[in-house]
Amino acid sequence: MINLLPWLGLLLIVGAAPALARGPALTDAEIRERLVQESIDAYPGSCPCPYSTMRNGHRCGGRSAYSRPGGRSPLCYPDDVPSALIDAYRGKPLSSTPR
Repeated sequence: MINLLPWLGLLLIVGAAPALARGPALTDAEIRERLVQESIDAYPGSCPCPYSTMRNGHRCGGRSAYSRPGGRSPLCYPDDVPSALIDAYRGKPLSSTPR
């Protein structure tokens, strides 16, 4: 009879390796901060958010893309990040609404 215990232990280690390689899970707040920064970094202009500064050193304020209707709407504040986006960042499947 084959002793399965060593094989089960090896399987457990190999199966857990990807989770261990990722490191500790990020909190919702950390993910929100990352998504806000990625959104700002992806904006092609110099005024994505009201608190951003223009090339002349002044704050963008109402001239920011965030403050203007239409066009691009960058994520500037953690509260702008919907929980569905956090789930997508974590790789969770998005919940589907019943029809």
